[in-house]
Amino acid sequence: MRNMALKDLCIMKSGGTPSRKNPSFYEGEIPWAKISDLEFSPDGYIHDTKEHITQEALASINNRFFDAGTLFLAMYGSVGKTGISKIPMTTNQAILGINIKEKDLLDIDYLKYWFKTIKQRLLNRAVGAALPNISLTIVKELKIPLPTLDQQKKIAAILDAADAYRQKTKALIAKYDELTQSLFLDMFGDTWTNPMGWDFYLVEDLAAKEKHSIKAGPFGSSLKKEYYVESGYKIYGQEQVIKDDLSFGDYYIDESKFLSLKNCKVKEGDILISLVGTYGKIAIVPENYEQGIINPRLMKITPNQEIIRPDFLKTLLRSSGVLLQTKNKSRGGTMDIVNVGIMRKIKVPLPPLELQNQFAERVQAIEAQKTKAQASLAQAEDLFNSLLQRAFKGELV
Repeated sequence: MRNMALKDLCIMKSGGTPSRKNPSFYEGEIPWAKISDLEFSPDGYIHDTKEHITQEALASINNRFFDAGTLFLAMYGSVGKTGISKIPMTTNQAILGINIKEKDLLDIDYLKYWFKTIKQRLLNRAVGAALPNISLTIVKELKIPLPTLDQQKKIAAILDAADAYRQKTKALIAKYDELTQSLFLDMFGDTWTNPMGWDFYLVEDLAAKEKHSIKAGPFGSSLKKEYYVESGYKIYGQEQVIKDDLSFGDYYIDESKFLSLKNCKVKEGDILISLVGTYGKIAIVPENYEQGIINPRLMKITPNQEIIRPDFLKTLLRSSGVLLQTKNKSRGGTMDIVNVGIMRKIKVPLPPLELQNQFAERVQAIEAQKTKAQASLAQAEDLFNSLLQRAFKGELV
């Protein structure tokens, strides 16, 4: 099996960001993709985008446009994340559009799955602590193993089937989350219009009174890759929060580094919030957790449990009213970004603790079914990852 550099097989270019100083640029009909559009594509395909731009805006970024069927690769933040466009669209500069020029040598679905196997390699070459990124040059020089085109298509078909099972289970979990949100609306109303007339609080008023109860991860050079060790104190990152599975991941620091960053340590009941791209993703530190810290792309809130339950705060922060506030206050042309200052000033209605407890009791049954679905998802993930690794070792066909 031969290996070839992607630069010899593909045409690659990134998109661009029209000036935010001209709001009319974002009032058009041309789909404009950001990293979040890749992250929230449930089936690996991008069917539409959150934002759309005008023809004038497209011209301002040198008409960087991509046909349907283009493979997109995240170069910033969620490095290595992929998605295939179902419609013609443009993107920002954080996304690399890839089209096959040697179609008799390389199948695009095979390429998509291959990128999943080298994601860690890409992360290892990324620069930047808060927002890791790779360059076009790095991607061009990557060498991909090339079985015959028929074999590539068979590999992609096998992985498609395994991925479909995985996605079906993810969709079931999402339904349970929707059911929880529906119950929340029935009991407490929309958090934007607040029809029940609950008193509003700032998020910072819901945090414990202790020092560092609201804190972002360590800044810049405080947490570099050379500090990582094989075991010790865990580094909680964005991927664990996105998956809502804090057992995932294997980055660690030693005790001396942990002590120097102890202001960023987590404890049971802390709310972890993704700050970049996927700021709607939230997780709770469970009772049985590994001691560790958050990384720069997360923030933590230690709730004041005398007035708010951690699980209720999680649901509250994921409500449509809060997400709308966060969206309006986020910034960043490359990716949507929020920070601790923004999150502190988000306003939320707060029902009494008695009603929060009633809500938690009703959610327990939903969570029990969700836990079963999550166990099935873990099995589906294991199967998919096993097939993925075997595929590129030549063990599937």
